This record gives sequence, structure tokens and C-alpha cells, in this order.
Amino acid sequence: QFTQSKNPDVVTSAQHELENIEALVRSVEETPDPVPTTIQGTIPAWINGSFLRNGPGKFEFGKDSYTHWFDGMALMHRFHICEGNVTYSSRFLRSDSYVSNSEKNRIVVSEFGTIAMPDPCKNIFQRFFSRFQVPKATDNASVNFVKYKGDYYVSTETNYMRRVDPQSLETKEKVDWSKYIAVNSATAHPHYDREGATYNMGNSYGKSGFFYNIIRVPPPEEKAAVEDSADLTGASVICSIPASEPRKPSYYHSFVMSENYIVFIEQPIKLDLLKFMLYTILGKSFHKVMTWEPQYDTIFHLVNRHTGQVSEVQYRAAPMFTLHQINAFEDNGLLVMDMCCGDDGDVIGDFTLENLRRGSGEEMDKFYNSMCRNLPRRYVLPLTVDGQTPLDQNLVTLSNYKATAKKTKPQEVYMTHEELYDDELLQYGGLEFPQINYDQHNGRAYRYFYSCGFGHVFGDSLLKMDVHTKELKVWRYPGLYPSEPVFVALPGATEEDDGVILSVIITPREEKSTFLLVLDAKTFTELGRAEVPVNVPYGTHGVFNRMG
Repeated sequence: QFTQSKNPDVVTSAQHELENIEALVRSVEETPDPVPTTIQGTIPAWINGSFLRNGPGKFEFGKDSYTHWFDGMALMHRFHICEGNVTYSSRFLRSDSYVSNSEKNRIVVSEFGTIAMPDPCKNIFQRFFSRFQVPKATDNASVNFVKYKGDYYVSTETNYMRRVDPQSLETKEKVDWSKYIAVNSATAHPHYDREGATYNMGNSYGKSGFFYNIIRVPPPEEKAAVEDSADLTGASVICSIPASEPRKPSYYHSFVMSENYIVFIEQPIKLDLLKFMLYTILGKSFHKVMTWEPQYDTIFHLVNRHTGQVSEVQYRAAPMFTLHQINAFEDNGLLVMDMCCGDDGDVIGDFTLENLRRGSGEEMDKFYNSMCRNLPRRYVLPLTVDGQTPLDQNLVTLSNYKATAKKTKPQEVYMTHEELYDDELLQYGGLEFPQINYDQHNGRAYRYFYSCGFGHVFGDSLLKMDVHTKELKVWRYPGLYPSEPVFVALPGATEEDDGVILSVIITPREEKSTFLLVLDAKTFTELGRAEVPVNVPYGTHGVFNRMG
């Protein structure tokens, strides 16, 4: 059975009789003291470090419940792997949001999809006026673990991060980006260069308009501070890109980085600033402020990573949205950019807990089949376009790329993408949460990426894609839901896929049946698993923190 997705060119398999996954989005208890796991198979003895994961883990306080999956309180998980043994621990991030909500036993801090109700102890006038105060941004950093100057932080998409201890998962100080540089938000998907510097993007707005800023945080100093405190000194904005529609800036979740360039993708998911102010006053939630506006093209802004110089050429493509980049690299005057894309950007607002808790069968099928599938695409951007460049000729001249780029007028290039998959991928529901051998291949030519296949609303398979041949290797079992796969290289590896894939597997079918899965990255076969008798909700992103 096949259905047309919103894009007439993409036929995806419709799903029937999807199971209920409510158990994957319910509140759990934390496990602050490490507990042992039961090993099946073998966990390679060379793996030495901690697999750290983040994601929502508490969805109500007292009688108040959150609306959207993203709103749940951040729960940090740690699988510590050493000499073939694994322990598990987890802790709620002690954010201001978590602490205030816990003290009052109700939701007092607004999140992405949930507006906190005014304090019932205030009188009617105070309650009315409290509507006119812009809610403080949340520090519920539930999206990712990130690294700045050698320190670990947990991050969301506001101006706040929290430094954390990667061993004990203890919450440390709150860090406000705007105290260091002129931005009032930052993504949870920074990039790292080989010298140890971290790059990110954040917004700023003021009298002169709305800007997308590229941020650089320098590597840790040789004599790293002895004191135990957050350090973002030396952070700078290397480039500010004005929004093409100042009243309707674009939402973005990540950005592209190669060895010499950064590309910011201005996509037609728009944040309506006037609506934002109005909704704040009316007490409506923010996820309604984002709208998919496919009357706008997608604009790729090319920036030199070393000088911060923005190209005067505007690179455009048909409307699409992308949350996660796969990789990007330069090849003979071309910049090759691989990313997961969809053709209907309405999807983000759909991840309400009500939708995720739909009954199995018809109700869940209807929700899943209404969503667009995210699929891997390759865009190829010609780096040297000037007055001499001819019009209306394909500038992607290397025969191994099917994408095109044509100069349509002075300083404007229109790109079409190459599909980075074969039809076989459609039976796994497209893919998301891509990961690569980042340390060796980020920003460089590469061959493999790993991801989750989405045959359900949450990922229900693990995939390995060969971008040269578009062949897939698959790990999939009914009722098992894997987390984003993270690659860990074998020490002294000589090949790109020498190593293992780590993923946390959860199931709604049985209580407390979570396990850490270890796959051989080359063959994509199971080496071993570490079973832990806890319930873990479906999470977002994670990292491997290598030890000594």
C-alpha cells in the first residue's frame, strides 16, 4: 500500500495498525546512583567512556500537564562503558524551570508548547497585567549535550544553557549567551573544528532589524582555568546575516559547516514576530507562532568560516525544510551539502503529547500518514560565481553529482537537489537523526552515515547508508524503538566505518525493558547489549564522552 506524500514526486509506504507508543512519552523517575546492567553478547573491551543522552522525561507537575513533547523536563542519561561492563544512571536537569515547577507543584514556567497560567494567588488585576510581561525564556535544556572549551553543557534553543558534570550528571551553573555576545538564542547543534573551536548560530533583533549570527567560541587555553566554572570568554560573532523578511525570520535547528565554509539555510518555516507578541499577551503557546510558508524559496547564505565574509551571491532552491545536517565537503570548486529534508514544514507543531498518545490502529495511522517523510538530499553549490559565469548553464560539472546549479541572474544561483537514497528507503519511512564518523570526516569527503528509520512517529529502525551506492544496511525489530545512533571509532582505525554504533533501545510493549545496543558499524550486526531494568522515555540527542 502506497500513499502520495505532500511532494507529488515522493511515494511513501502508508502504515497500518501502528501500535500505541504512549509508554514512550510518560514521566519516569530518575536513577541518580549508577546501576549495573546485564550483558548479552559482548561489549568490546576497547570502548572506554560514557554515552550521554538527553530528552524530555517529566510531563506534568501536580494537576498541570504539558501540551507538547518538547516541553517535558530535561532528563540526562549516562551509560558508562568500561572493560566490557556497563552501568546506567540518569538525573533530571535542575533547571530554574524544574526547580520552580517542583516547588509550586504546578507549571510556572512557559515552554515551547505550554503557557504557564498566572499565579492563582494574585488578584485579578495582577493576573491581567502579568499577561503583558514577556515570559522569561526557559532553561529547560532538553535537546543535546554540547561542548565549549572542553566543558559539557546541555542545550536547548533559548539563550540559556546549563553546564553539567558528565560523570555525575550534576547540574552546574546557568549560562546566558547574551552576557557574552549580542545574541538572544543559540542552537543545540554546534559544529567543532579540528583545533577545538566551537561554532554555533544564534538570533539577535533590535532597532536595526533581525539577524542570524554565526558564533565562534575559541578552543580551551593551554593552561585551562583551575577553577570549576563556565568559561565562554573569547566568544565572538564572526558574521551577521540580515533576515530577508525582517518581520518573519526563519526558524532553524542546525547549519552546514565544511573545512572553509559555513552555510546558513534560511528556510520557509517562519516565526511571526507580531503574532509572537500578540500570543504572549493572549497566553497562547509558541508552537503556533511557527508557520510553513512555501510561497518563499529556500535561501542558502554562504560564509567564509575564517574571515566571516558573506558571499554576495544568493543561492536559492525550492521551498523545503531541514532540521539536521548530515555532512558537507568541498570538491573542486563545489560545496557538497547533505541533509535530511522534508517538503512540509508544518510537522514540528504536530508533536503534541495528545497526538503521540493516540490509540493504536486507525487513530495512530491517521496521524503518521498525515506527516511528511524526511529524506536525505544532496545540494551542490558552486563556490566561484562572478560576472564571467554564464547564465542558465549547469555549474555542477562533475559527473558524479546529479544535483544542478544555474546562474539565473547576476549574483543569483538556483539549485536543484539530488535524492540521496533509493526507493528501498521508503519502506523504512524515510530517515532522521543522522550521524557520521564526525571526528575524522566532518567537513570532509565521506562515505557512510547512520540514522533512524521512521516507520512510526518515533524512529523504529537503525539504518546505515552508503552515499556512493545508496545501499542500506538495516537493524529493525517489531516493537523496538532505537535512539539516534552514535558512532565510536576503534582506536587506531584506518577505515571510516571501523568502530561501533551505540543506540538506546526502548519498547512500549514491556515495562523496564531498556537496553544499550552495540552494533559493529561495518557489518551493522549486533555485538552485544546491556539490559537495564528502568523505563526510559523517547529522547533527542546524545554524544560519546571518551575517557583517557
